[in-house]
Amino acid sequence: MDALHRHRSLYKGTTPPWKETYRKRCVERLKNSRSRLLERYRQMGEARHCAGNRSFLVQEVMEEEWSALQSADSRLPSLWGKDGIVEMYSVMQDRDELSVLEEIQQELMSQELLIIEEYEKSMQFEEGFLNAVVEGMEENGQIICPICHVNNLTVNSYFTSCQCGLYINTKHRNITPEHLRSLLENRVTEHMEECLQNPVFSMASNIDGFSNLIISCKVCDYLSIVL
Repeated sequence: MDALHRHRSLYKGTTPPWKETYRKRCVERLKNSRSRLLERYRQMGEARHCAGNRSFLVQEVMEEEWSALQSADSRLPSLWGKDGIVEMYSVMQDRDELSVLEEIQQELMSQELLIIEEYEKSMQFEEGFLNAVVEGMEENGQIICPICHVNNLTVNSYFTSCQCGLYINTKHRNITPEHLRSLLENRVTEHMEECLQNPVFSMASNIDGFSNLIISCKVCDYLSIVL
């Protein structure tokens, strides 16, 4: 009896014992491959809108984790070959485990879609924020306050302030509206390269008792001084 038939006889009619381990490992690998996933998504450009329900990384994740699982249990058959997931379905068509693999595949595709949706939301936030900054500069040489998002900042050689309460002593620091805009853009972009959540701006006192404008994210623990 070959490996495939032995495997069928062992698990037929039952939930495969590898299901939960394989599922967890696939989900974890997909999350850890977020950068690779988003890079592929960005590379697709406009073509991604024509991709329909096409997955960007799920098949690779399932292949990689199945190979790792198989190396630890020689009773598991090889499911992938040159035809990828199509060959897997061909091999599994008469087996109870097919539904398990389809279930895991659908879960991974949902997770992948969630990552992409969060990325799109973060890009919209960044674009909206930067547009507001640029529009303020173009219209009247002002910058929208990153804390209240309502008032324009007052920026001069002595301080940067806002009616909402923001006040930063900038004496002897040569801060101009153009320089401050660049600082804001750089910090927002820096955070978005590593995290999909929207950062927030706030005030914090330094060791000298002076206030700083900081950007932070409670999800990824990002923290950086803007001004």
